[in-house]
Amino acid sequence: MTGHELGLLGRRLASCGYKPLRFPYPDLRASIADNARRLNQFLRDQQLESANLVGHSLGGIVVLRALHDFPDMPVARTVLLGSPVRGSTVTRRLVSFPPATRIFGKSLEQGLAGNVRIPRNLDNIGMIAGTRPVGFGRLVGGLDGPSDGAVAVTETELPGGAAWLQVRTTHIGLVISRGVALQICHFLENGRFSPTITRSGPL
Repeated sequence: MTGHELGLLGRRLASCGYKPLRFPYPDLRASIADNARRLNQFLRDQQLESANLVGHSLGGIVVLRALHDFPDMPVARTVLLGSPVRGSTVTRRLVSFPPATRIFGKSLEQGLAGNVRIPRNLDNIGMIAGTRPVGFGRLVGGLDGPSDGAVAVTETELPGGAAWLQVRTTHIGLVISRGVALQICHFLENGRFSPTITRSGPL
């Protein structure tokens, strides 16, 4: 993932009046902690009085680690999309086969394998989970109950978070759904999700 896959989402957030900045990071070569430090420095370099963060999947785990390790980051609100904050069952199944560990690199430690570092204050963090189970995860198995095809809905639960929304879309659909983009805009503006925005949204 290079960040370019978030281009459509970025354009939609821009139409809400935001100025999106992409934060690319080495998801395999660097640990979650290393990338959290990079994110903190990235925000500092922008010299912003305040910023909002949106993280998809592993990106959301990096965001949480950054908020945990650097609680003074200039962040107002945060939205996570399909982030397995309780660890990823699909990942744990795959890494039981030694060759597969190279796929995930250093993102396993306090990340995809579990034991995610959670910031103390979750008042301004919202989570959106997908419930359309289409994706590679179904081939691997272990996704009992609702999922987005890669991450189980229960793996996205963030007790103490400001809001948790389930949307009928896939894991990748979370970054290309117009409905999800509108929900992100609504949360960043109001600190909650909207009950009137369609929960699936055209893809």
